[in-house]
Amino acid sequence: MLAMKNFRVFFLALLLLLASPVARCQSDSDAEGREAAEEVVADLGIVGEDVQDFGDGSFSPAPGVDTVCVFPKNSARLITAGEETELLVGMKNDGEATVNVIAIKASVHLPFDHRLQVQNLSTQGFNNATVPASAQATFPYIFAVSKFLQPGTFDLVGTIIYEIDQNPYQNTFYNGTIEVVEAGAFLSIESVFLVTLAIALLVLLGIWIRGQIQNLSKKTKRAPKVEVGTKTTDASLDEWLQGTAYTQSLANKSKKKK
Repeated sequence: MLAMKNFRVFFLALLLLLASPVARCQSDSDAEGREAAEEVVADLGIVGEDVQDFGDGSFSPAPGVDTVCVFPKNSARLITAGEETELLVGMKNDGEATVNVIAIKASVHLPFDHRLQVQNLSTQGFNNATVPASAQATFPYIFAVSKFLQPGTFDLVGTIIYEIDQNPYQNTFYNGTIEVVEAGAFLSIESVFLVTLAIALLVLLGIWIRGQIQNLSKKTKRAPKVEVGTKTTDASLDEWLQGTAYTQSLANKSKKKK
């Protein structure tokens, strides 16, 4: 059972990579439909934020409905504050009834506590979006975080709301981290930290090398020690110096000592 669920998730991810922002559906209702190409739904009836109000209630997911999310051309999930970001929501309906997709919504939370909501993002509604039984579909969702949001790491929670036989359900298609960066920022928070750490290590290494060089130069400047032994006098030298001022000074010194 677990292997089958993992296969479904992998299949949905593959579907999203191949799909365009327009929803595509493929029905298994007959043999001809399975052999044909995916049916393109030309008009999903996207209506922006003018959607049915379901309040703050939370609905359970419907059996047989699986969802997955992909950030096209943005695998790093870098969200520029104040600018629009697009993601794709894939849905696979293994149930027996048609799924009527109503809306997609999302919110931004602090990563350490989801009860602390940072921003409630826009809700995107659909008037004409269905997923027949045994079919798959891809839906685009465009959102933008506030341009005043402080750069950093946050958690994004995305939910797709749908109906089956007029009963509301919802699936959380994404519940993970995103990194918000300032407009025009070329480096992420992690990149800035790594660059700062590298500079600090280089400075410490330079200080250590400088200290080693100074210690080495001090050792080379020290004068070598000279050992002083017992003085010896060469007899031939004394004879050669007889009668000079040197021998007279030695004689005077010897008399003083006595």
